[in-house]
Amino acid sequence: MEQVRFYGTGRRKNAVARVYLVPGEGKVTVNDREAGAYFGRKVLEVLVRQPLELTGLASRFNVYARVKGGGLSGQAGALKQGIARAMVEADPNLRGLLKRAGFLTRDPRMKERRKYGLKKARRAPQFSKR
Repeated sequence: MEQVRFYGTGRRKNAVARVYLVPGEGKVTVNDREAGAYFGRKVLEVLVRQPLELTGLASRFNVYARVKGGGLSGQAGALKQGIARAMVEADPNLRGLLKRAGFLTRDPRMKERRKYGLKKARRAPQFSKR
């Protein structure tokens, strides 16, 4: 008997999250660790749970995710989008609600590239008169 699971991919900055939703009691597992233990900051854990809380399905699905690339904040954003996309696959009627909340939209903001002659993207070396 095949277990029912729904898949979604999320991206944010350089982070990519592969998310599986499985019927369960609401556990969020990221890279084989509990979400709270993985992210370490309550703010990021709340961010990840937003799509589940908005739709009221937090206690109906377990979330299993593999995230790589970027930092913790980018990974949390990628995970949020991945969960939202997997929920749309599970129930297409949720699409409008999740789209209005902005959970299905890829955040296009990226780190600006470094320009030659500068220390960072816009930070110039300190000017010296002599």
